[in-house]
Amino acid sequence: MTGPDPQVDARWEPICPFEVLEVERGATALAHGHAVAIFRTHDDAVFALGNHDPFAGASVLARGIVGTRGDIPFVASPMHKHAFDLRTGQCLDDDDVHVPSYDVRVVAGIVEVGPRRVVA
Repeated sequence: MTGPDPQVDARWEPICPFEVLEVERGATALAHGHAVAIFRTHDDAVFALGNHDPFAGASVLARGIVGTRGDIPFVASPMHKHAFDLRTGQCLDDDDVHVPSYDVRVVAGIVEVGPRRVVA
């Protein structure tokens, strides 16, 4: 009898092949019942944030502008241009605001979204 496959874990939801993600662009997906925005940066890092912009009240972050401030990768909302750290979801323009961030990984060329990160 064999045990469970360690690569298969219900906490990780397969989203799409890595190569279909455009560099410096966002894509939307449904992961764990939530709308998420998946981003691939110029250095092929992958990030996942909640897609809802709390300032605009709309699900638009995946259509935002990806860039960096110093060494912080961010997405700027297309609505009001508020920037969110891709690593944590923290708004770079308002310390009191953040969007959910999710663990993300690439396994065998497939982007997988894991659990929502807990904000300390």
